[in-house]
Amino acid sequence: MELKAIVLSGYGINADEELAEALRLAGAKPERFHIGDLVADPERLMDARILAFPGGFSFGDHLGSGQVLALLCRRTLRPTLERFIADGGFVIGVCNGFQALVRIGLLPNRDGRWGREVSLIQNASGRFVDGWYPVEFETASRCLWTRGLAGRLLPVRHGEGRFVARDEATLAALEADGLVAVRYRDEGPNGSERAIAGICDPSGRVFGLMPHPEAFLIAENHPGRRRGSRDHPGVELFENGVREARDAS
Repeated sequence: MELKAIVLSGYGINADEELAEALRLAGAKPERFHIGDLVADPERLMDARILAFPGGFSFGDHLGSGQVLALLCRRTLRPTLERFIADGGFVIGVCNGFQALVRIGLLPNRDGRWGREVSLIQNASGRFVDGWYPVEFETASRCLWTRGLAGRLLPVRHGEGRFVARDEATLAALEADGLVAVRYRDEGPNGSERAIAGICDPSGRVFGLMPHPEAFLIAENHPGRRRGSRDHPGVELFENGVREARDAS
């Protein structure tokens, strides 16, 4: 069965081709779709089973990373997005896409009201980071995208990737409810609270993370390829999502 995925593009988004390729390799049929066209015709989303928010610098990160994109989605796409997710649709946001999802209110969205409980702020170092960092996937997480995945190195490239929560009670609830999906091993690159690198919503179908699995699709992408690295490519994460979305259809 053909599984359609919409990958957002335009307005400064710059990793849409890589994300589309990841979904294609995972077995979906991706279509890169300009966000302006989706705003003009939101019903196009209902033809797809996956919606992907790529990395990049949407709207130049003016007013904050992912903020303008988030405001645009909240204002123009909220009814359609709510229907898409209620109908079993899957959503993934990578880096700037993750930043947008938390600012939209789709993550973690514990009460379904699109409130802002968490954020991604400037790295603790005050510097942009660009490198490969080890991550671990939480075995008890509800996230359907990460289920069963082994830890691995993934590329990281961001200036505002430090995960913070509204308060300690929110952090505790995220962990208790199985909404933490990915953590940095050791300290990580940005000072995130509890080393959190990615979270999901209560359905497990809406997922965001700061590392870039779409930048590690083949073994040759790995910086340790000449030393016989055995890390698994990031494409496995997308294979999980595509398989789960197909099974839910």
